[in-house]
Amino acid sequence: MKHSPGGIARRVFSARCVLLVYCVGMDEGEYISADHRLPTDTDDGLLLMISGPSGVGKTTITRGVERSIADSVFSVSCTTRAKTDADVEGVDYHFIDREEFDEMIDTDSFLEWADVFGKRYGTRRRWVNEQLARGRLVILEIDVEGAKQVKAKMPDAFGIFILPPSEDELLRRLKDRDRESDELINKRFAEAKNEIAAAHACSVYDRFIINEDLDNAIREALDAVRVQRASRRLDRS
Repeated sequence: MKHSPGGIARRVFSARCVLLVYCVGMDEGEYISADHRLPTDTDDGLLLMISGPSGVGKTTITRGVERSIADSVFSVSCTTRAKTDADVEGVDYHFIDREEFDEMIDTDSFLEWADVFGKRYGTRRRWVNEQLARGRLVILEIDVEGAKQVKAKMPDAFGIFILPPSEDELLRRLKDRDRESDELINKRFAEAKNEIAAAHACSVYDRFIINEDLDNAIREALDAVRVQRASRRLDRS
């Protein structure tokens, strides 16, 4: 996949001209004009990646951040897996066929994508850029490999990795879910340790948060996001 230059660039012309808002990864000609800016639009767009191993509580923390920040939006992935009766199109996933997914790969329409046991999952680049241009906090719950892809294309993305208090505690949490065999639990535990090691080894994550107490972990994540947005606001002034 081709990589795009980092940062968000804006050019403001005279009152009767358009405001061009270009985002990382936007193709030439993709912009939001002043006529299409909403009263709620700001320049505070931030792409937030939240990662962590199975059993660490990242989904609960992600949803806690989403509920607590008014202008946040959660990125819904595209997938080629079959839609179940419990799935809601556009809420759980965007369900597309393999041919359409391949076409989106060929046109570099994904920020990141992965093949998981024969089913493909991907994050739509254009939707993310549109939300960032409107000043939204765009949240991706993503694994380390996906975060690496996103960071390569969007260097300004802010990464948070959720850690367990200890390996023993992580194993206990995996067992307490009581929905998988011991063999699968041990497999997930081994994968979790590898993912933690990979997160520390790469330069993708800006903050590591230990989820010893869920409410405190959510507060830490919120504080990190608010400080980051405030810092970038100062840099723009």
